[in-house]
Amino acid sequence: MTIQIYNTLSRQKEPFEPLKPGQVSMYVCGPTVYSKAHVGHAMSAIVFDIIRRYLEYRGYRVHHVMNYTDVDDKIIQRANQEGKDPFQLAETYAQEFDQHLRDLNVLPPMVKPRATQTITQIIQMVQALIEKGYAYPVNGDVYFRVQKFKEYGKLSHRRLEEMQAGARIEVDERKEHPMDFALWKAAKEGEPAWNSPWGKGRPGWHIECSAMNLAHLGEQIDIHGGGNDLIFPHHENEIAQSESLTGKPFAKYWVHNGMLQLSGEKMSKSLGNLVTIEEFLKQHDADVLRLMILNSSYRSPLTFN
Repeated sequence: MTIQIYNTLSRQKEPFEPLKPGQVSMYVCGPTVYSKAHVGHAMSAIVFDIIRRYLEYRGYRVHHVMNYTDVDDKIIQRANQEGKDPFQLAETYAQEFDQHLRDLNVLPPMVKPRATQTITQIIQMVQALIEKGYAYPVNGDVYFRVQKFKEYGKLSHRRLEEMQAGARIEVDERKEHPMDFALWKAAKEGEPAWNSPWGKGRPGWHIECSAMNLAHLGEQIDIHGGGNDLIFPHHENEIAQSESLTGKPFAKYWVHNGMLQLSGEKMSKSLGNLVTIEEFLKQHDADVLRLMILNSSYRSPLTFN
């Protein structure tokens, strides 16, 4: 029996046919490690663990990569609030999440790349996008030209005009278009920074995942996964910069899990309405959460009570 898989890109179920017979490359966006992980993060990890286990049960060899975003605005802000080194802060929470995955009986990904370990590849990728005309430097920052990528919006099924009308965009007259997004950010005092052709700075969030994908899985992959809150702008921007660089379709199947909700709202660190994985495991066995997820469609919102 042929496996059918729902593809966010096409908005329909499609026969699952990997790029290489018998092998599956799967990249899943992992957490930004700036505070304790909550059961919403656990839900995403378990959903893709179930998908991986099923594919392996069906005879596929799955090469599973899950990243850690370990340099980011939120990490820097939290480190400053707590008077800590941002790298140490990120490392503490990354190791804690590794332990949570073991406690939840989630198979470890074959590779768990860090953004800070991929800076050389990120700089090379940004430079190549500039040379191809898809990006432009401005005073130490580098932005991606969204209008240059004609298929921008194909994952979220939005037109550029609609995105601009519905987005809260900080006015930046240096940008050629309001929706242009940062590939590289000029260094600010006291922030982590690396040398680059545009001066000291750090990568933007979206380019990190594209570079880690390229470094560990190549120019094309079978499955790109994550929560459905990442469809726009994160995954939309990943497609734009990756396909502009390579000229090839980036991921064949885009798979997104629904959000875990508490009191009718998405569970998130920023809202503060969350139950940490640590708190959950003090009261329940790990399989309780797995069974709760298995009793619902992975693409639907799941209410935690």
